[in-house]
Amino acid sequence: MDARQVSLMFKALSDEARVNIIYQLMEGEQCACNLLKKQKLTQPTLAYHMQILCKSGLVESQRIGRWTHYALSQKGMAEAQKITQTILHAAEKEPFCNASCC
Repeated sequence: MDARQVSLMFKALSDEARVNIIYQLMEGEQCACNLLKKQKLTQPTLAYHMQILCKSGLVESQRIGRWTHYALSQKGMAEAQKITQTILHAAEKEPFCNASCC
């Protein structure tokens, strides 16, 4: 995953409303109408957040009738897990173990 895609993922996770939407999607696929009710957002605000979540790859959308349905992306969530594991692994290394620059 390139740096642009990683930054999109972290942008998606940096907003409380989007994290709450992800928590709701953890229960399964949700229609936009259900997200609107439970998240207490306006339709334009929900559309804005869903655009960011979909661009990040964490959420997938599908139009069914007059509503859009959203679900967590298995591929996107696997990528997010891989990125966080890579960061955690790097953090486990001993800090300041190579001071050869100065």
